[in-house]
Amino acid sequence: MTFYVDAKNQNSSREIARLLRKCIRNHPKSWTELVFLCIGSDRMTGDCLGPYIGQQLTRYTKQGFFVYGTLTNPVHAMNLNHIYALIKIRHPTALIIAIDASLGQKKHLGYVTIGNGSLYPGAGVRKELPPVGDIHITGVVNIGGMLEQLTLQTTRLSTVISLAETITEGIVRLIPSECLMQTL
Repeated sequence: MTFYVDAKNQNSSREIARLLRKCIRNHPKSWTELVFLCIGSDRMTGDCLGPYIGQQLTRYTKQGFFVYGTLTNPVHAMNLNHIYALIKIRHPTALIIAIDASLGQKKHLGYVTIGNGSLYPGAGVRKELPPVGDIHITGVVNIGGMLEQLTLQTTRLSTVISLAETITEGIVRLIPSECLMQTL
């Protein structure tokens, strides 16, 4: 099941934390560490949601989780397979939470989606990349349907930053309790 959260609502970061906690606790996989795989490119405004979130999360990595994909070292279509294989080797018992920007319907613009199951990066721009992650988070940064590459290039930076800050805040609210729970 996929949950939708309107990032413009006042309590959206709390709702993101609650739903992410629900997905983690309902996930059948036994895990000992959390990995955030933040996908996207810093070269396209609409696609920088993942790397921006990754950059923000690196300030909190002493909390017991790992981040792959930042503005400095993005994970994108050209290196995704390599990085994902590296994560599987370095963190064989990790629960991987994949984060990416997405295109959607006009009514979902500015929404965050959270759900169990893999993320299909590049699907909005018709790229065929392997599914990644155990849980997915996306931010609907613009409307899909036509000229997807141009749509991502002309996406408002304010939309991306607002979504990224809300998602990051939700993750940060969740992290201490989930990381502590796994060490007990």
